[in-house]
Amino acid sequence: MDGTPVVEVDRVTRTFGPVTALDDVSLSVSPGEAVGVLGPNGAGKSTLLSLLAGLRRPDRGTVRVGGGDPREPRTRARLGVTPQATGLPQTLRVGEVVDFVAGHHRDPLPRREVLERFDLTALAGRQCGGLSGGQQRRVAVALAFVGRPDVVLLDEPTTGLDVPARLALWEAVRGFVARGGTLLLTSHHLEEVEALASRVVVVDHGRVIAEGTVEEIRGRTRVRRVRFGADDLPAALTGDADVLVAGTGGRWELLVPDADAFVRDLVRADVGFRDLEVSAASLEEAFLALTSHGTTHGTTHDGVRA
Repeated sequence: MDGTPVVEVDRVTRTFGPVTALDDVSLSVSPGEAVGVLGPNGAGKSTLLSLLAGLRRPDRGTVRVGGGDPREPRTRARLGVTPQATGLPQTLRVGEVVDFVAGHHRDPLPRREVLERFDLTALAGRQCGGLSGGQQRRVAVALAFVGRPDVVLLDEPTTGLDVPARLALWEAVRGFVARGGTLLLTSHHLEEVEALASRVVVVDHGRVIAEGTVEEIRGRTRVRRVRFGADDLPAALTGDADVLVAGTGGRWELLVPDADAFVRDLVRADVGFRDLEVSAASLEEAFLALTSHGTTHGTTHDGVRA
């Protein structure tokens, strides 16, 4: 591959009856880049990945992967995909499933390498039907890498996994990206996106509402987390917060767009606050601020697309 985008989504719209799942969405991903797609349920994340996988076609706009149409076999051969819902052959053993998938590729990874990379060696002789949900998920993710793909699409890859299994999978995925692979993933685990992605795209109601690095999304509209103790807080002050995180037991936590102005308002309102803490918003908090209220489409002050 040269330096041109390996994934291109150009003004794509996709509807399902009266529901618009994607609305004029554009996205470009460079070779070797890891991009996390965030959004609430029903935002259009899975629809986007299904278009890239060639499982659906857009109503309007174009989708290209590696310069080709993802519905064409030669293009899909360069893709590895783990959809949100997967079904493994219940009677086949894990090693047999790996071999079956490998048989559909010209130069697959050896079975042993796949099993070791995704910590599945101990499960190689187990029937898929006897695996736990988390174990089946690990197998499903591993299968996306069997064909030595250039691009991997992972839709909620660690659903049902415990912490050790999730960390092992992260390590395997990082290795793929470090070797030059391109990754797109959706996840409800925001720490997963922080751990794996260099860039974040936030989707809500079928539209891209923000796009940038993890640091840029975290700093979106300069959202800050403010913690302090106070017996009471005027409603006018909480109304300025993007998200009221908590306000019980005399302890308040809010996400505010301008921490300095908020503290000045506390003083002007003669609020007897104590133990004041101001910190940068986490990616999760920035995400909540972006999707909890109506967002104006345009460009923010810090250059993050919105």
